[in-house]
Amino acid sequence: MQSGSAREADKAAGIYSYMDIVAREAEEYAASHTTPLSALLEEVEYYTLTRTAYPNMLTGRVEGRFLQLMVQLARPQQIVEIGTFTGYSALAMAECLPEEGRLLTIENNPAHAKTAREFFDRSSSGPKIDLRLGEALEILKTLPDAETDLVFIDADKQNYSAYYKESMRILRNNGLILADNALWYGRVFDPKDDDSRAVADFNELVKADNRAEKLFLTIRDGIYLIRKRGSGE
Repeated sequence: MQSGSAREADKAAGIYSYMDIVAREAEEYAASHTTPLSALLEEVEYYTLTRTAYPNMLTGRVEGRFLQLMVQLARPQQIVEIGTFTGYSALAMAECLPEEGRLLTIENNPAHAKTAREFFDRSSSGPKIDLRLGEALEILKTLPDAETDLVFIDADKQNYSAYYKESMRILRNNGLILADNALWYGRVFDPKDDDSRAVADFNELVKADNRAEKLFLTIRDGIYLIRKRGSGE
């Protein structure tokens, strides 16, 4: 959920109007009853909240721990993340990957990539992470079919549907997609701008896809959890 100061700054700029999907007290209660993450991840969180222009893009403790639990339960060997930002979610997932596991994270902003690399270089899990700078769709198209176990989508909203289609191609059967911001601050209920319409269209695309088993979670700003069905299902 976006911090109050960031929300007010965006409102003043006339960018978005936000809805608190989960009451702030509930968010704080959930965070206080969630296992803390590593000291380095807490440092990434502090850096993101205090030194970046869009701290609302931070995954945060509750979702970060959720991603870690998904990695621990699904036991993927190959993860693809679309949208790195300051590296918080990539590091969270990499910490739970086995030593032979690998995570490819894609970022098109050089400044964000530089910040993330600096944090990756300080982590014992850093060698598991391959950060590629460039346009996500172009990089995704270079990846082989059916060799990825888990995809985390958290990037520009207008390409969500395209990211989903490429993610389904590169996923193994029974692989997972986790798409962040599926509620898009409540604006999917009455989408009036391009980003809101794109997220709403993505949600409908997933809903109609018979290749996928899906669960829409109201964690934070909404996570669409999607499993690619195995053959014969």
